[in-house]
Amino acid sequence: MLAMALAALDSTIVSTAVPQIVGDLGGFSVFSWLFSGYLLAVTVTLPVYGKLSDTFGRKPVLVIGAAVFLLGSLLCALAWNMWALIAFRIVQGLGGGALQGTVQTLAADLYPLEQRPRIQARLSTVWAVSAVAGPAVGGLLAAYADWRWIFLVNLPIGAVALWLIARHLHEPARQSPAGTRPRVDWAGALTIFACGGALLTALVQGGVAWSWLSTPSLTLLGTAAALVGVVVLIERRAAEPIIPGWVWRRRTIAAVNLALGALGLLMVAPTVFLPTYAQSVLGLAPVAAGFVLSVWTLSWPISAALSQHVYRRIGFRSTAMLGSALAALILLAFPFLPYPGSAWQPTLLMLLLGAALGLFQLPLIVGVQSTVGWAERGTTTASVLFCRQTGQTIGATLFGAVANGVLASRLGGASDLDSVTQGYDTGTAAPEPVRGAIADAVHAVYLGASAAAALAFLALLLLAPRRFPVLTPAADSAPGPDTEDTRTAETGPPSR
Repeated sequence: MLAMALAALDSTIVSTAVPQIVGDLGGFSVFSWLFSGYLLAVTVTLPVYGKLSDTFGRKPVLVIGAAVFLLGSLLCALAWNMWALIAFRIVQGLGGGALQGTVQTLAADLYPLEQRPRIQARLSTVWAVSAVAGPAVGGLLAAYADWRWIFLVNLPIGAVALWLIARHLHEPARQSPAGTRPRVDWAGALTIFACGGALLTALVQGGVAWSWLSTPSLTLLGTAAALVGVVVLIERRAAEPIIPGWVWRRRTIAAVNLALGALGLLMVAPTVFLPTYAQSVLGLAPVAAGFVLSVWTLSWPISAALSQHVYRRIGFRSTAMLGSALAALILLAFPFLPYPGSAWQPTLLMLLLGAALGLFQLPLIVGVQSTVGWAERGTTTASVLFCRQTGQTIGATLFGAVANGVLASRLGGASDLDSVTQGYDTGTAAPEPVRGAIADAVHAVYLGASAAAALAFLALLLLAPRRFPVLTPAADSAPGPDTEDTRTAETGPPSR
């Protein structure tokens, strides 16, 4: 939980300290890479760490990942210019990918099926609280100490986490077939890293640093497409591929991957656009706008913890479909809120949305982890987290284009949400024409998010089996190769 708090905190803690960092180091034109570089490194390393944890065990991967993360934190605190800080943030992300994926995998390793909702709900709470507290902590440290303490504060927390992991995490030795040694598909790992890096860079920077039809965008997208073919060739020939074919051949895993990719897509609407709506349309101060968003961190873990009582009766798929359907209806209700409305209305919707997403996400993660044995769990968990992260990146790009398009049609010359929201004081509503345009833009984004939730529903309905093929308890906990004949159909309440 301490390791996960580090990874979650550093995804948001830098945001409120950007003015102080830029004032000290310069490089305003490239500061967005402080976030993009970290996100890219975390996302593209998830599949690699998942396979490594299946090959060598969770503990060494988690220890090495935490050590790399702490090294990156120390280097960030010592950065002498913006480019150095960006490079060291990428080093942080290389360790953060190990923390994020391996902690989720360990939750399934250490706890039997009936206890996993409780521990997953606690992990969700840690992630939500850390992500929401990050901007406040970063602002306080930048204002009353120095921005470098944003990274130095990771060192004592990470040291405690490392000590606890080294002292108290014990797992059975990995049993390899006689006469064989574990092999790592380094060619596949490097190619996947390059492919993901090219694709995500194109999505993150397209329409921001350069236009979508510019040479950099087309070059990156073309490179990513070519590397996809190379990845397929390498992985088909590798003895121990980083992304094995069974990840997409098994209906359960493929359906969960697509559904959680849609979840990442729809999460962009509230996390990115709701604070702007609250400040520009409702006239709330930044702290109050943050509260409107943060209420879903209250209902999400509670709903996730209680979801076990639902999926034990109706199954993993039906529970997730119920959550995605409710999420689609709640997101669809947002454009029908009164204009300009009151703050309690979007706050109530966010509270309900958190409850719906708790029913949506946790049964899928617990369910898909329960369909594979120890030797496949790291790869499976990394694949669903990778799809969710990629969905968020695509969502930020897609919905940003939607919002800017609506603004352009409503305001004529203006075509960028950031430029529109600048020029008036925070804590007061925007001028009426701008206010209406921003409201329409955010409403369009929420309609798109509702469509993403509907796509998740359809993916589960059409692809996922009605009952997940859950492993027997003995096979579920065995640290050896998984076999098909250990799977049994999910049949309601687990035996005790």
